[in-house]
Amino acid sequence: MSEPIFVVDGARTPFLKARNRPGPFGASDLATQAGRALLLRQRFDPSELDEVILGCASPSPDEVNIGRVVALRMGCGKKVPGWTVMRNCASGMQALDSAIANIRGGRSDLVLAGGGDALSRAPLLYSDKMVLWFARLSAAKGLGPKAAAFLKLNPAAALTPIVGIMKGLTDPMVGLLMGQTAENLAFRFGISRTEMDAFAARSHQRVLAAQKDGRFAGEIVPLFDRDGDLFTADDGVREDSTPENLAKLKPFFDRKYGNVTAGNSSQITDGAAWLVLASGAAVAKYGLPVLGRIVDSEWAGLDPAEMGLGPVHAATPLLKRHGLGLADLDAVEINEAFAAQVIACLRAWADKRYCREELDLPRALGKLDEAKVNVDGGAIALGHPVGASGARIVLHALNVLKRTGGKRALAAICIGGGLGGAMLLEAA
Repeated sequence: MSEPIFVVDGARTPFLKARNRPGPFGASDLATQAGRALLLRQRFDPSELDEVILGCASPSPDEVNIGRVVALRMGCGKKVPGWTVMRNCASGMQALDSAIANIRGGRSDLVLAGGGDALSRAPLLYSDKMVLWFARLSAAKGLGPKAAAFLKLNPAAALTPIVGIMKGLTDPMVGLLMGQTAENLAFRFGISRTEMDAFAARSHQRVLAAQKDGRFAGEIVPLFDRDGDLFTADDGVREDSTPENLAKLKPFFDRKYGNVTAGNSSQITDGAAWLVLASGAAVAKYGLPVLGRIVDSEWAGLDPAEMGLGPVHAATPLLKRHGLGLADLDAVEINEAFAAQVIACLRAWADKRYCREELDLPRALGKLDEAKVNVDGGAIALGHPVGASGARIVLHALNVLKRTGGKRALAAICIGGGLGGAMLLEAA
């Protein structure tokens, strides 16, 4: 941990909301366009990178090692290794952490790391019954046996597709959709529907204000699709996402008793984000500017049925290791998987019983100033392209420090499967 890890620069695509059809860009398209724009403004050649690491939760079947595909498409050359990591919602943060480990281990000095996903292109899957029907049809020899196998197809049972993203968002250990785990947190911490909708509306309002003030201008690079259409801004934010309008939406995950809706949940989105990480030696060699520093990181495990509390379990030991409290942070980015999930994190830190029983602390960690949390909005308004979000919140937290003159920030994320990730950041 003695080796400083410098963040030289970073960029991301606009986050584009999925609209019930495949979006204009695949995951590698998004990562390639953002990465090219970022590398073009650097003082080194792309071939001088030691490695490219990309987090991706849902690569297309023909781009399984999407990190290598993107490295080649960006023009890094054949000799620069490119590889892929996957830690669900924190895949982009895992890419950064993997880069940090290699820099501190002396194997790399200059790394492009980040994440991307095109969730609008998540596949529709055949059922097991349909797959078995194809297998029997293929194995049948002769016209008669093939006709007999064909007639055994039950269209109603076999042709109903399985939505891949719904399957991916269901925890296999506890059998719950991620939104159902948010309902668990709402029940545990007494979070009302009104509070959830108010939080969600505030996320939209903050993103709109940030867009109006140009706070994302240095962070977002434009995209062009094959038809020449230009995409310059995050398009999931809505001016009409008020508490009153959000209150009209029906619960999605627990339709009878629940309060978690599509409106107070993160959006299914396409996007990519990158950061250039460097050792002190690389900063000196190329005369690189420095946006900030990643001081330390932490990963934690917890009950998958309450996975949304992952930021609390990861950030608490991280802060404790550095002798810091919540009041010592100038900016905090907590990925907004669900409004209930972020509110639950804030309440857990302020709850002495939770801190004592779950975090092994003698007292409550304290009350986090909500004015410092997601100051420019979060995933409820921006969207949550699973592979990209962990990198986005790190990049944006550093940009917030730069803009506000703050010294220290925390980026934290909950992770499907009952995990949490956190990074402690410092301004340049």
